[in-house]
Amino acid sequence: MSSISKRDLGNSIFIIRGYPVMIDFQLAELYDVETKRINEQVKRNNKRFPEHFMFQLNLAEWNQFQKEQLANVNSSFLRSQIATAKRRTLPYVFTEQGVAMLSAVLSSETAIQTSIQIMGAFVEMRKVLFNQSGLIQRMDGLERKQIEIEQKFERVFQALEQNTIPTQGIFKVG
Repeated sequence: MSSISKRDLGNSIFIIRGYPVMIDFQLAELYDVETKRINEQVKRNNKRFPEHFMFQLNLAEWNQFQKEQLANVNSSFLRSQIATAKRRTLPYVFTEQGVAMLSAVLSSETAIQTSIQIMGAFVEMRKVLFNQSGLIQRMDGLERKQIEIEQKFERVFQALEQNTIPTQGIFKVG
């Protein structure tokens, strides 16, 4: 595999059309082949690459990607790749399944070892997303409880302002 770090590898996975994907030129660098070789193999084996494995970006997606990623990417490798990506065609992106299929059509030892590392990066990304979703659910629950408590205090304050004391329904015991 080329000299890309695990951090850069993780930063090379993007969400496009709701899929975590890697871009063809990134994969070419990792597999130590030219981008056109990857795209040639995909065309020769097009039945192995349905749309949920690989798809081509449209012009708006590519422009948006370049704009966002050049501003946000910490990876000097990726920044240079995006900045110098002079292409005649729009890039293809590969989902996790597409990357796995690439290792089947690019049968070099480098491709096999690189695919194993990339699969690990996708697994780590899923773990992070799963952990974040749990935290979000917990925060939503806390927010709902806080709103309920604020509503109860509001009723107590309203009752105090009216010099009446509510007798039920404000606080539950147990």
